[in-house]
Amino acid sequence: MKFDRRLILNFDWILLFLALGICVLGILNIYSAGFSLTDPKLKFLYLKQLAWIGIGLFFMAMAFLIDYRSITRHAYIIYIISLIMLALVFIIGYSTRGSQRWIGLGFFSFQPSELMKLSMILALAKYFDDHKAASGYLLREMILPFLIALVPFLFVLKQPDLGTGIMLIVIFLSIAFTVGIAWKAIFLAACGSLAMIPATWFFLMEYQKSRIMTFLDPERDPLGAGYHAIQSIIAVGSGGLFGKGFLRGTQTQLKFLPEQQTDFVFSVFAEEWGFAGGVFLMVLFLTLILWCLKIAFQSKDLPGKVISAGVTMMIFGQVFINIGMVLGIIPIVGIPLPFMSYGGSSMVVFMAGVGLMLNVRMRRFVFQA
Repeated sequence: MKFDRRLILNFDWILLFLALGICVLGILNIYSAGFSLTDPKLKFLYLKQLAWIGIGLFFMAMAFLIDYRSITRHAYIIYIISLIMLALVFIIGYSTRGSQRWIGLGFFSFQPSELMKLSMILALAKYFDDHKAASGYLLREMILPFLIALVPFLFVLKQPDLGTGIMLIVIFLSIAFTVGIAWKAIFLAACGSLAMIPATWFFLMEYQKSRIMTFLDPERDPLGAGYHAIQSIIAVGSGGLFGKGFLRGTQTQLKFLPEQQTDFVFSVFAEEWGFAGGVFLMVLFLTLILWCLKIAFQSKDLPGKVISAGVTMMIFGQVFINIGMVLGIIPIVGIPLPFMSYGGSSMVVFMAGVGLMLNVRMRRFVFQA
């Protein structure tokens, strides 16, 4: 079979460089976050992150070299495997900080809920490709695709991991709007969701209720539930206009800032580089997201549109939620900042997501017979 040169001509170098550029900033940020720590497991996390970026690049290459239409044909198998892995978390997984989310695989741990984001996107791409609607999907026609999102959502909520659970629903909603849902269905779903909001309070765990109450009043427990939010806001605010400089953030280096290499990496960055640096990073993310949206709009088939829309929302949703909780404008749910936070599972999944975007972009003018 002759190699199609159009694949190379349509390779999206801008998307690749945007993602890698943010990764480089993330490595520098993780290095700074661990600079004053004495625990070698935390001090040298930036080296592990470099290794995860390398592994992520491998999965990115796999994701764009194999035609996304071939990947979509096996989407249900990938989805079922991911569900099995989510179930295995409760059997062979281990618990840390009150959450059972990881499976230990010898020298590293894996978080199946991260993989489920991409698996769900692919499964929905296959479903909607197999069940096209001429003039918008009715509410009853969205029941099966909603179940594709609901089942892993319930697994993830049980871990518990509210942040990832929210992302699964947000991704599903973005895909639903992409494929086209009837206005009547939107109205009925919105009314039903609003009616259920008060009832969800009774299903939340105590720590989740505490986070919501702390969001409304951080000073109610400044040394307990409100500590993370208060220290994060102090770190961001102390950065001023141009920051305190690389490795000079006092909240970071004096260890006041919690989870500074994972959930609160933006606080570290904002303290060291100030308002100007924070805006620069957000502009990079905005450019990446808009570029991904462009790929979604230019996609020539439904699976490509669904995959692109899903990956775009996966990136946008986590950027919005992470930076929002760091700045104190939304409750803390514990979710990593894409390409910036330390975490192997997250890095590999986001790099694979970029690979799928490159895949769709490369093949938008290449059709199978």
